[in-house]
Amino acid sequence: MTSILLTGGAGYIGSHTYVALCEAGYRPIILDDFSNSHPAVLARLEQLTGQPVLHARGDVADVALLRGLLEQHQVQAVIHFAAHKAVGESVAQPLKYFDNNITGLIRLMQAMEQAGCRKLVFSSSATVYGDPASVPITEDFPLQHTSPYGCSKVVAESMIAGLLAAQPAWRAALLRYFNPVGAHPSGSIGEHPQGVPNNLMPYVAQVAGGKRPFLNIWGGDYPTPDGTGLRDYIHVSDLAEGHVAALRHLLDGADSFTVNLGTGRGYSVLEVLKAFSAACGRELPYQIAPRRPGDIAQCYADAGKARQLLGWQARRTLEQMCADTWRWQSSNPEGYQ
Repeated sequence: MTSILLTGGAGYIGSHTYVALCEAGYRPIILDDFSNSHPAVLARLEQLTGQPVLHARGDVADVALLRGLLEQHQVQAVIHFAAHKAVGESVAQPLKYFDNNITGLIRLMQAMEQAGCRKLVFSSSATVYGDPASVPITEDFPLQHTSPYGCSKVVAESMIAGLLAAQPAWRAALLRYFNPVGAHPSGSIGEHPQGVPNNLMPYVAQVAGGKRPFLNIWGGDYPTPDGTGLRDYIHVSDLAEGHVAALRHLLDGADSFTVNLGTGRGYSVLEVLKAFSAACGRELPYQIAPRRPGDIAQCYADAGKARQLLGWQARRTLEQMCADTWRWQSSNPEGYQ
């Protein structure tokens, strides 16, 4: 059975990808320091997959630990999720983001090189497109950024490209995510934000669950149909399946590649709020607040390349995203606590 290391594998996207990998016949191993995840997810994953969860607690910057895991389990490829990911926090703490997201990647690649494991699936982000000149966004758009988080992803992609050019034995898949939302349909794993959620869907879910009094909509005067920001929301289970497709393509001997993982359409904040109100059965209160620094008007993918190259496309609707999020939130009002 092919062993795959998931750095940050106990997190939101990592845990869903773990399940998808098990379903596809792979043997995933989780490395996580639980700084932005919860150890309780491991027992949930065991219930969902019916098999013990191979895992280690530690930092992605610990080269000796990483190399030991790679060699012990004869890991064939790494899916790298261990990065900080909140745009607003990155504006407040840029050096924290550069240290973890850039230095952590360097240490990971050093350990992989030492262990002779040279296939990497990298979690990138649509933030590498900055404020795009037009939509939908294709992979050949110029790279730019509007936040330190976006900067860390642009730098990381550039470093990987440099390594690939210099070391032909390496192969990498760069996956530019749009906005992951939703939860496993069982309701047993989902997004577990610490403190006040930075992203729209978990915040709306907490409003629906009574944890927050109302939703602040950051900006109601954008050049969009209803004035609120437009984003490409993708169900986390679709995203997880995208990782499996990318991994399979790499392991089959493909050259390195970069693809967008999104649905190919944008939903406004008010559209999401309306769909979530339908999922939870009541109108949700909101107010319009000033725009946030680093935010842009609209961002959605052209996902055609992923469909052509990987045979993958997002299948789940906004209604499913909201229903699955609400099932997770209502079943686990305190997350994994």
